[in-house]
Amino acid sequence: MDPRPPTPSPAERARTIGTLGPATLLPCREGAEKVTPLLHHVHADGMVTALLPDDHELVAAARDGIAALAEIVDLAPVPLREPVRGLLWITGWLRKVGPMRAREIALQVANHRADPRLLDLGHGASMVRLQPASFVLADGEGTNSVSLHEFTTAAPDPFCGQEAGWLRHLELSHTDVVGLLVRHLPESLRGGHIRPLGLDRYGLRLRVETYGTDPRDHDVRLAFSRPIGSPEELATELRRLVGCPFLAATR
Repeated sequence: MDPRPPTPSPAERARTIGTLGPATLLPCREGAEKVTPLLHHVHADGMVTALLPDDHELVAAARDGIAALAEIVDLAPVPLREPVRGLLWITGWLRKVGPMRAREIALQVANHRADPRLLDLGHGASMVRLQPASFVLADGEGTNSVSLHEFTTAAPDPFCGQEAGWLRHLELSHTDVVGLLVRHLPESLRGGHIRPLGLDRYGLRLRVETYGTDPRDHDVRLAFSRPIGSPEELATELRRLVGCPFLAATR
């Protein structure tokens, strides 16, 4: 029996990072440097589209196609000593997208995120498209290879759009709640600085930052009693974790 608390699958975590994280592009050639696009989007089929300045050398290289890697970073929404929670690497073939197709894709992206930078397309910016060949995820749960089928059939965590705001609110306005969660930690970690690190449908993650001569970071997952899917269920599970005496009545 596995004693570890349940977590989203690697494919679900990869989809979640792909939904939110900032990205860089790296051509797979010697001496290449990372490129930060003006805007990027990871589509449900695993394709990555990005906007670059018209005169960027990567746009010229992508006209004939080039092997490249997109690195997407999962950053903690609260300021931490080590803010990177995970990395998603998508490797594939990068090509420049023609004007008509680029406008079609931009409209698709706008349906998900109405970003004003999309208006730069055709006005100083060009679109490139990374057709995926492989996905690799590295986070606190380990390093995993994710197949294209697994990626495309998984869904991002239902709370990924609200997680950052909720954790910042917990950090700034409810330090008392965070303090009550200490009771779930091992004795050796209870003297550290406890910070909200992550939230998903399976549980809440805490970062314990210790100081002194040997400063270290320790991540702890507090599992919910069951997977949840609504803010109301989340509120119930948080009350359970902090030991709220009125939990039974709220149920």
